Amino acid sequence: MVFSTQFSFLCLLLCTVFIQAQDLQTYIVQLHPHGENRPPFSSKLQWHLSFLAKTVSSGEEDSSSRLLYSYHSAMEGFAARLTEAELEFLRKSNDVLSIRAERRLEIQTTYSYKFLGLSPTKEGAWLKSGFGRGAIIGVLDTGVWPESPSFDDYGMPPVPQKWRGICQGGQDFNSSSCNRKIIGARFFSKGHRVASMTSSPDAVEEYVSPRDSHGHGTHTASTAGGAAVPMAGVLRNGAGEARGMAPGAHIAIYKVCWFSGCYSSDILAAMDVAIRDGVDVLSLSLGGFPVPLYDDTIAIGSFRAMEHGISVICAAGNNGPIQSSVANGAPWIATIGASTLDRKFPALVQLGNGKFLYGESLYPRKQIPRSRKSLELVYFKDGDKGSEFCLRGSLSRAQVQGKMVVCDRGVNGRAEKGQVVKEAGGAAMILANTAANLEEDSVDVHVLPATLIGFEESVLLQNYLNSSKRPTARFMFRGTVIGKSRAPAVAQFSSRGPSYTDPSILKPDLIAPGVNIIAAWPQNLGPSGLPEDSRRVNFSVMSGTSMACPHVSGIAALLHSAHPKWTPAAIRSALVTTADTTDHLGKPIMDGNAPAKLFAAGAGLVNPGRAIDPGLIYDIQVDDYITHLCTIGYRNSEVFSITHRNVSCHDILQKNSGFSLNYPSISVIFRAGMTRKMIKRRVTNVGNPNSIYSVDVVAPEGVKVRVKPRRLIFKHVNQSLSYRVWFISWKRIGSKRMSFPEGQLTWFDIGNKAKKVRSPISVTWASMK
Repeated sequence: MVFSTQFSFLCLLLCTVFIQAQDLQTYIVQLHPHGENRPPFSSKLQWHLSFLAKTVSSGEEDSSSRLLYSYHSAMEGFAARLTEAELEFLRKSNDVLSIRAERRLEIQTTYSYKFLGLSPTKEGAWLKSGFGRGAIIGVLDTGVWPESPSFDDYGMPPVPQKWRGICQGGQDFNSSSCNRKIIGARFFSKGHRVASMTSSPDAVEEYVSPRDSHGHGTHTASTAGGAAVPMAGVLRNGAGEARGMAPGAHIAIYKVCWFSGCYSSDILAAMDVAIRDGVDVLSLSLGGFPVPLYDDTIAIGSFRAMEHGISVICAAGNNGPIQSSVANGAPWIATIGASTLDRKFPALVQLGNGKFLYGESLYPRKQIPRSRKSLELVYFKDGDKGSEFCLRGSLSRAQVQGKMVVCDRGVNGRAEKGQVVKEAGGAAMILANTAANLEEDSVDVHVLPATLIGFEESVLLQNYLNSSKRPTARFMFRGTVIGKSRAPAVAQFSSRGPSYTDPSILKPDLIAPGVNIIAAWPQNLGPSGLPEDSRRVNFSVMSGTSMACPHVSGIAALLHSAHPKWTPAAIRSALVTTADTTDHLGKPIMDGNAPAKLFAAGAGLVNPGRAIDPGLIYDIQVDDYITHLCTIGYRNSEVFSITHRNVSCHDILQKNSGFSLNYPSISVIFRAGMTRKMIKRRVTNVGNPNSIYSVDVVAPEGVKVRVKPRRLIFKHVNQSLSYRVWFISWKRIGSKRMSFPEGQLTWFDIGNKAKKVRSPISVTWASMK
């Protein structure tokens, strides 16, 4: 009886704790940095804890146990677990600026450095910057595998004296895991941990430390600043010397992403610490769909970073080709879309009727004895089981044993489909793109012979399957082919503009290689990333704007190393105004079957060789961003949430009539009844002291463009000159919606016409329906 009573009490207690845990949600509480009613405290932490002491109901657990993080640099405030009632109580405090619910975000070469023109022997960005020597790149991601040869510190200079970070120990990670390449590592898991308390028992095992369990962080960190590694490749595919964009730079690791995603409280905590640690560049290959800047913790944290002279580089997102899907669109962030390379991994399909379908694969050629012969080809479509997608449990061994299985792309992971086929006894797989993927060609290191075919080829395959009584097929793997295809092109998955958060700023800023990128990989995972994959490699392949972002992060480190006094805006300007608008054949960069628009490619493909010596830059001061926020209609309180500046937008707008942000690209919006608009720009000479630049304009359709003056004469370095541009809409605005017309404004050095400073122009008529 006593045991029964105790057991009942224990159950009641556990149920109460569980219900309590369910009622608690994580919130980020932003405080007024000066604290109008702030009594004296020994530290900011104590001040933050005092809010919880007053808020959490008496008789409950220690209120401090609710605190997850105390923020000081990226934002003034804290993250805590609160009930609805406690939330409402906090909202009434005059010291509380805003309260935001926790958001979950998602994570978004051996050759790409050559594709971008970087060379260790020729005069260019690497030699001019000392390969990024002395720069520190902070990478917010899934952590790092420090034993990877990409993080060897042979030949690296000492850790910079300004560095204030640590090498945080944890599971299978200690201070000896850091060196002169990886100079610091931390992990942030409190937001993830409380959000994932009810995760399933078969969830992916994590290292509770900066060590990478997933590969994504190792991959991005090595892309940005990995050391030179000869004879790198993936199971003999894509072989060559691997190098990060800034092989001489130091790397600081901030693990913020876990199996359940990347939580805003953890991300903000990492940015908070990274600012104090002393990084020069922050690389964030993560994001989601866009939200207003005053609700965006990455935008808020990056504003603080920018104030400290830190360049923040972010992935544009993988939600393309949806219009206005571009994320991380704050004007103080460099927002990076993804492009293709001219490197292919052909794996053809020869059908039983003799016809060929083009596909691509990284499956090693030496392991394909069965795929060289023709196999029976099967495709199943069972809507209930999802067999067309090759979902787990959807394939019957009796139906697929020893056969080549066609799997439609979508629902589950690409590599997982191959594992499902293999477990069911299938001998090979054709992964077929659907209308949602079109010709997008992200390859994988499959666990069985397999190839990915585009949508047009998929239609041909279905026609063959429907017309043949006993369809057969075989593979022809052709290894690695370089330079035979047009590139770059915009990756279909790369998120598109115009920016939802701020249409007056052209986003994405530019594109960089993000499709089939080979970079470092951890030893706890096979190259497919599947837990069943027992193969081990030092390098693997990934695709996404996550891969494009660290390319530009590394290049930004090169620019910082070569020009340590440049502001983040100056670095972004150099990247944008020197980007390439044509592919390697001299033809327009493509987006599918049409030339890429600005909302897909931004200014174009990053060109590090030109960016390191841009001639002119468009610089932006912190106060300019504040004025810009006022011009796009943000309220004083919203501006304060982002900038921690107590301003009157009414006064600012009165003093800055006709203001336009000194952005390197130009986005013109004609509102209802407007036919003329004037914008101002200011350029600073960072090239030769005595330089004369002349302007060339390609006007967007329906718009006349006038520039005054048409010539800029510079007498010395760092001299700034201004110019004005008038846009006159002469096209009658009708009911038919006109696609966003585009143009460009280019300043060229008359003494060296190869030096061009190009600003892309986009025009929108806001009154059109």
